Amino acid sequence: MSNSVYKVIELIGTSSNSWEDAAKNAVERASKSLTNLRIAEVKDLDLKIEDGKVTAYRAKVSLSFKFKD
Repeated sequence: MSNSVYKVIELIGTSSNSWEDAAKNAVERASKSLTNLRIAEVKDLDLKIEDGKVTAYRAKVSLSFKFKD
C-alpha cells in the first residue's frame, strides 16, 4: 500500500436555488482546475438576504485532493 498526501482547501459555493446546488457548484468549479478530488465536507450553510427575501444560498465546503506522485 502506498502512502498518499492530500491538500485541503476551503471554498464557498453559491446558488439561487438551494444549499445542495451551492455545494455542488463549488465542487464542480474546483474540478475544472484540480484533479484527484477525493472528499468534500460541507462546513457551514448561510443565506444572503435582500429586502427581507432570500436571494442566495451559500455553502462553505472543505475539499481534499490527492497530490500526484
